[in-house]
Amino acid sequence: MNLHVQHLTVGYGEKAVQQDLTFSMNSGEIVGLLGPNGAGKSTLLRTLAGLQAALKGAISPVLTEKNMALVLTEKISLDNTSIHDVVAMGRYPYTSFLGSLSDEDEQIIQQSLAAVGFTDSSAHSFNALSAGEKQRVLIAKALAQQTELILLDEPTAHLDLPNRIRVFRLLRDLAHTQNKTILISTHELDLALATCDRILLLSEQGLQTGTAERLKADKCFEKAFGMDIFHYLD
Repeated sequence: MNLHVQHLTVGYGEKAVQQDLTFSMNSGEIVGLLGPNGAGKSTLLRTLAGLQAALKGAISPVLTEKNMALVLTEKISLDNTSIHDVVAMGRYPYTSFLGSLSDEDEQIIQQSLAAVGFTDSSAHSFNALSAGEKQRVLIAKALAQQTELILLDEPTAHLDLPNRIRVFRLLRDLAHTQNKTILISTHELDLALATCDRILLLSEQGLQTGTAERLKADKCFEKAFGMDIFHYLD
């Protein structure tokens, strides 16, 4: 999927958080959405996903559950629900009126679990998993939707460092090997810069987009965050 956003204004009610945003994302590309708190990252992501209306502008194509999968930050607790059943939720846009799963659906579920490293544990309880394992299952659920675009809002927020690295590597591999378009909103600046093909940087100055190298060379991160963040990262 090639996603095109033109002159988009996002916000709440009549209050604009970001205005006149124009950018594109391409198939096979993982894009990091970065910026300080309050810059509008989650607002933009929710607007793209159709969870709130745009104030102005256009998103092409229009995103629905048939062409876009969404992974949100919230911790999820599902009592008496197996790993398999969580991933199966990703097939519901395609199942019959009764919600029954076909043999093809079951195959897609197993392929999605295998893609995130789960093979022989689909009957295990979702709630018994660690935070990192739960996040991988939720990504498998997004894969089971078989959409071209995946949007993720802070998917590593509750994870330790090894699991944060694993999630970023997994998302990069999915974009590059399965030709997915992946947008990840994150505060993990160092991981995003090392992993993402391109960066969308939101701040009070608006939107800057480009490779990590170009944005660093143009000192865009210093302007956005109001400090030389790489002095501390190095």
